[in-house]
Amino acid sequence: MERRIYLDHAAGTPVDPRVERAMRPYFLRSFGNPGSLHLFGQEAIAAVDAAREAIARLIGADFREVVFTGSATEANNLALRGAIRAWKDDPANKGRAPRVIVSAIEHESVLETARDLAREGAEVICAPVDGRGAVDPEWIIHAIHGNGNDGRTAIVSVMYVNNEIGTVEPVAAIAEAVRTAREKSGAHRAISKWPLFHTDAAQAFQYFDCDVKRLGIDMMTLSAHKICGPKGIGALFVRAGTPLAPVVTGGGQEFGLRSGTENVPLIVGFAKAAELAVAARSGETKRVASLRNHCIKGIKEISRDVEINGNGGISFSPEVAPHIVNVSFPGKAAEDIVMRLDLAGIAVSSGSACRARAIEPSYVVRALGAGSGDGSGHDAAAKIDADVLARSSIRVSFGRTTGKADIDRLLAAITGIFR
Repeated sequence: MERRIYLDHAAGTPVDPRVERAMRPYFLRSFGNPGSLHLFGQEAIAAVDAAREAIARLIGADFREVVFTGSATEANNLALRGAIRAWKDDPANKGRAPRVIVSAIEHESVLETARDLAREGAEVICAPVDGRGAVDPEWIIHAIHGNGNDGRTAIVSVMYVNNEIGTVEPVAAIAEAVRTAREKSGAHRAISKWPLFHTDAAQAFQYFDCDVKRLGIDMMTLSAHKICGPKGIGALFVRAGTPLAPVVTGGGQEFGLRSGTENVPLIVGFAKAAELAVAARSGETKRVASLRNHCIKGIKEISRDVEINGNGGISFSPEVAPHIVNVSFPGKAAEDIVMRLDLAGIAVSSGSACRARAIEPSYVVRALGAGSGDGSGHDAAAKIDADVLARSSIRVSFGRTTGKADIDRLLAAITGIFR
């Protein structure tokens, strides 16, 4: 029987054996509670502190600016909900409804949180994207100002790399736009803390520089299981001085921002995975980009009707992630392709793993169609095309264990589907 091929690294990655070895002692030997004062607890908190220091160093942050969470989803919730709670607690905002700005193609953990905040009275604005999936920083500026720079925008959240199509957003430019708006708001009051800027970098860390000072961001979400680390652990960078209220309360762990006993083995594994990812980043980016190019070229040779969603070129650039290919096969249902490839021993997906079992067309690909019309987002022909593309789109994503032979088997299987 042929080896099964895993091409869904954007959903989750295999744990690196070096990461597993680093975690092992904290399951069986150094198992103490980090909050305990005895030697077992001291060993545990020392491991947590070392991991926090390592991750902080890798992103150019300070020790106290790294907050561990149970997942990237929880980190995104803390960023958005925590910002809104802090905004409402600010006496200067009494009686005013906060504004939240997100992109139309954010991960569900951001979009669903924003919708929930809307039910609680927040004004939520979704920034459109162009045909590549990119957000225009100028659009963000106009949205922040609202009706005459009313100062109600509490937070802007735009992801670094889209998890379905791999588009790299102009995060640094958006951060600069938010910072400029904050300075202008400050001119009307004593000093403004708002709006904040948050980016979900779960798909970015493996291949892109995530230095928080260079990016100019206030908060950044990271995930371990996207970088060959364990599931069930995430982190939120929170710039010192950023107004943020806790969402999970209790014993006051994680500098009061996320209560609950720290998961020592997973935190240790997260730090080890992050160190390995940064050490291999340059070489892996080039290697995986070549696999992406080979994949796209091969798919285009199989059928002229395919559409590469997002950035369709076969050359890696700073505008597209090297590990994601999102392709539509008009006339074929995405779930049918995914199942037929699975029967051939090849794992791909039809979009985000968080909603894959819903078997719904990708809202991300649909958003691309809206952006390719007349700019208004209401072009009928573009919407029809977007629906067709969304219902027939699959995501192929590569990682550390992917080789050229795996791509060749994928191409052979797709060729068989088209016969």
